[in-house]
Amino acid sequence: MRKLVIAISMLALAASAAFADPILDRQALMKERGKIVGGLSKVVKGEEPFDAAAVLTALQALHANVEKVDVDALFPAGSDTGGDTTASPKIGEDMAGFKATNAKYVADVKAAAAAAPADVDALKAQFGAIGSDCGTCHQTYRVKKG
Repeated sequence: MRKLVIAISMLALAASAAFADPILDRQALMKERGKIVGGLSKVVKGEEPFDAAAVLTALQALHANVEKVDVDALFPAGSDTGGDTTASPKIGEDMAGFKATNAKYVADVKAAAAAAPADVDALKAQFGAIGSDCGTCHQTYRVKKG
């Protein structure tokens, strides 16, 4: 779990560098998010021991990550083409739905961080909602790489 805390700290520092390209910005944020969620997933699956302080640190890092996401700035019209992006054209076609999906994810992450799970069962319940949000967004608004 200590490795998770160190990795999160390093990712937060690396992610603080601002890019001028919305595709690169969102990819950096999503990569950071994926690493944090991946670390929490190991705890949920029992691959890493539950450490309340480390889990809270990871949830707080995830919360900080979601707070950096400005949908309008990171997903401007036309940013679903060119470059190496998996953003689906459905984002532009259904921006209201995309924003609602993101808002639910933000709310679930905030709730999990605020609740500070005391044990792995509490984390599993919170992580289930977060994982479901990720899946909904990826299935609806992300193009699968071939």
